[in-house]
Amino acid sequence: MKRREFITLLGGAATWPVVARAQRAAMPVIGFLSPGSPEADPLRLSAVQRGLKEIGYVEGQNVEIEYRGARSQYDHLLALAVDLIGRQVSVIITVGSAATLAAQAATDTIPIVFAMGADPVQFSVVSGLNRPGGNITGVYALNYAVMGKRLELLHELVPTAGTIAVLTNPSSPFTEAETKALDEAAGALGVELRVLNAANESEIDTAFATLAKGQSVPLVVSSDVMFTNQRVRLVVLAARHAIPAIYSYRDFPVAGGLMSYGPDLADAYRQVGIYTGRILKGSKPTDLPVQQSVKVELIINLNTAKALGINFPLPLLGRADEAIE
Repeated sequence: MKRREFITLLGGAATWPVVARAQRAAMPVIGFLSPGSPEADPLRLSAVQRGLKEIGYVEGQNVEIEYRGARSQYDHLLALAVDLIGRQVSVIITVGSAATLAAQAATDTIPIVFAMGADPVQFSVVSGLNRPGGNITGVYALNYAVMGKRLELLHELVPTAGTIAVLTNPSSPFTEAETKALDEAAGALGVELRVLNAANESEIDTAFATLAKGQSVPLVVSSDVMFTNQRVRLVVLAARHAIPAIYSYRDFPVAGGLMSYGPDLADAYRQVGIYTGRILKGSKPTDLPVQQSVKVELIINLNTAKALGINFPLPLLGRADEAIE
């Protein structure tokens, strides 16, 4: 039935605004909990929307999305999760490990669909990948598991470096595990690991200024969501101080970063959208196995390498999934 006919049937155009409001009120609401901000999360949001569309949900038509972002203030995540619960959301999507833990602490009844880089079993988010249990499932993106490999790739590119730095967020609950993996990789290569902490924009600036004093040291940037949200700032600072750096996602070399090694974020969040749609259709989180995003990709930016005076070794160049020129 056409909308005009529908309005007429209900008794005239004057009734339409009331009907429209009632329809909107009846839409399921998805909560989107992130350590970042709406401006920094467009890739994740759009990927979730694509996944939802694949399963029959379009934002503004038959589903609403309520965004809550901590703007890198991790201690605000729990309150934001509670706020979403008060909004009576049907599902909560969580961005990263810290947001997932906050949502888990806030509710054991509302379904939660996560995308996180830490092992969800190791950190007691789920009881198992195949049978997650409880009200939580999602996508495990193998981020922390490849931290050591990122350091190895950077050392392969700059083999003369006796020290390699890592930029971490001390506010993250997973920094200790991430740093331990890097320290083990550095020890195996016979290089020193230098840890730099930054929990906000000004501390990122300070960390780069400290790193650039004297001879520039190659840098591994943590996969923490806060750094992903600050990717343009990080890329600009690395270029300004002539620091060769490796990042977690292809968004960084696309923005001008030197190289990245990690999972495909867009595909991970598309799967999150699909799982969210399935739950809205009646599936239970406990019946949806945690998906593992096992594919990792090496992306390099040849223009940035040229600006830094770096030549990629042919074996490393040959392993790249994409070379940006």
